[in-house]
Amino acid sequence: MSPDLRADLLSDTLTRPTDGMRTAMAAAEVGDDVFGEDPTVNALEEEVADLLGHEAGLFTPTGSMANQLALRLSVAPGQELVCDSLAHVVRAELGAAAVFSGISSRTWVAPRGLLSAADPLGLMITGAGVYQVNTALVVVENTHNFGGGTVQPIDEIRLLRKGCAERGVRMHLDGARLWNAHVASGVALADYGREFDTVSVCLSKGLGAPVGSVLVGSASAMAEARIWRKRYGGGMRQVGILAGAGRYALAHHVERLADDHARARRAAAAFASALPGCLDPELVETNILVLDVSGAGWTGAAFAAAALTEGVRLYAVGPGAVRLVWHLDVSDEATDVAISVVTGLLRSGPA
Repeated sequence: MSPDLRADLLSDTLTRPTDGMRTAMAAAEVGDDVFGEDPTVNALEEEVADLLGHEAGLFTPTGSMANQLALRLSVAPGQELVCDSLAHVVRAELGAAAVFSGISSRTWVAPRGLLSAADPLGLMITGAGVYQVNTALVVVENTHNFGGGTVQPIDEIRLLRKGCAERGVRMHLDGARLWNAHVASGVALADYGREFDTVSVCLSKGLGAPVGSVLVGSASAMAEARIWRKRYGGGMRQVGILAGAGRYALAHHVERLADDHARARRAAAAFASALPGCLDPELVETNILVLDVSGAGWTGAAFAAAALTEGVRLYAVGPGAVRLVWHLDVSDEATDVAISVVTGLLRSGPA
């Protein structure tokens, strides 16, 4: 963290390796992963696949690559995926599905990104022959980033799975923050994972690893994904030093996510008290807050700039909204600073 910053809530991607993680990285056994010979990578892939109830995994350098590989596996050029309008795969991956794979997309509107199975089931088109674009894949994001850390209800996921299976449509879970959903809801990782054909999970957000995501699915799908990973420039060599960080994170940093959730809820209560209506603290489930600052006269960009002058960094996500994300490197003391600065700005409005 910059010495000028007192609380950095820009994103949970800011986490830095702990001393224990650095030791694990230095000690990791390595080999050439392009040839499948890195034992630490292989162990990580097997561990994550097992946790999520799937046959096999593939280590990727980024979550976006993991998602794009999953889309490539399930959607042929000229077919479509459907997802909600705030989903990362259509909002924050720079049109990669269209650019790399010739995939079109349609979206439904979901307040807070919250899944209702009826929305995608009503939107998708199947059996249309050559007359319309056919839906091949539904993407669900859990937790939902731009929705404010929303945890998707397992009952709605199961309803969606049943409807998709009846119509021959596959499902992908963008589980970048699935660890947070698991800790917040108590639903087992495998109970989420088994409802999807493919699942991507990120190691470099709340879990604190410096790099990496894992895509899981069937053994045959992951063998195909490995080929596409190489085509996309994602073949890696002695990356056991990175996979070692991921394995350390799985062993030490999952359950502690509850601390991030508690700090976010404490801040949410303070913000709602300072500016009623800026968010509903009862809806805060995990580590992300999306705060409507327009009621105090702020634009999102102006609010973020004002907070930064007082040592608190956050992210403008809309004309009148900002996002704050708690993570491994945000302490109780930093949370206190953020509460003080943000509530002050909410009460005072722009100068």
